[in-house]
Amino acid sequence: MDMGLARRRAFVSGSTQGIGFAIARALLREGAAVVVNGRAEPGVREAVARLEGEVPGAQVTGVAADFADPDQVRRLLAELGDVDVLVNNVGLFEVAPFADLPDETWQRYLEVNLMSGVRLSRHLLPGMLDRGWGRIVFVSSESGVNVPGDMTHYGVTKAAQLALGNGLAKLTRGTEVTVNTILGGPTYSDGVARTVEQIAAAQGMSAEDLKGAIAAGNQTSLLQRFLDPDEIASLAVYLASPLSSATNGAAVRADGGVLTTLV
Repeated sequence: MDMGLARRRAFVSGSTQGIGFAIARALLREGAAVVVNGRAEPGVREAVARLEGEVPGAQVTGVAADFADPDQVRRLLAELGDVDVLVNNVGLFEVAPFADLPDETWQRYLEVNLMSGVRLSRHLLPGMLDRGWGRIVFVSSESGVNVPGDMTHYGVTKAAQLALGNGLAKLTRGTEVTVNTILGGPTYSDGVARTVEQIAAAQGMSAEDLKGAIAAGNQTSLLQRFLDPDEIASLAVYLASPLSSATNGAAVRADGGVLTTLV
């Protein structure tokens, strides 16, 4: 199916690995020109090279910026140019006891997980409205609805993303610009894989066995497995495309049935 994304230009934050990389690759396969992003220049160059190798003829460039640093974000925005599709994907996550989280950690999570989307959307949404077409997609999480007790800082920022996407959609009334949010379920991204491998090594078991045990232990999951990043990317591409024109201000679930409440 032609998703109608040829000749569109997209920016995907946090896209040198994991879900962001999968989204960038999927957009490139649909003929979009894509700008990828990561914290450091070497990682960005490596991601660009990988994408060029995996998608022949890909129009892919990259820009390094750490979204925890507002000055780096300002430099990124100054050189980014017009964008038709903005995917707010960059995010931090970790398991940590609430009582052990200092203000500095909370501030860092808010800067990266929430303010990245604020700053990018504030910069790019007016141009989309002026040109008469655009897509903003937030990659949030089921944790923004069912906030985990051992990841409160993460869940709170993902809930804030939901609120931000909902509010921004109201600014697009009567236009061909849409703003939607993906509620992703537990996904076996590169970061999750590294965490599982570290825990498995500490417990003296294989990462594959631990991965299976974690998935099986999720009582509300209908899939009973981790999602693959490509499964999130497929939904992101749809929401980025002209085919999703009737979907606006939505929180669209790709959670494998983990959530038991409607959103």
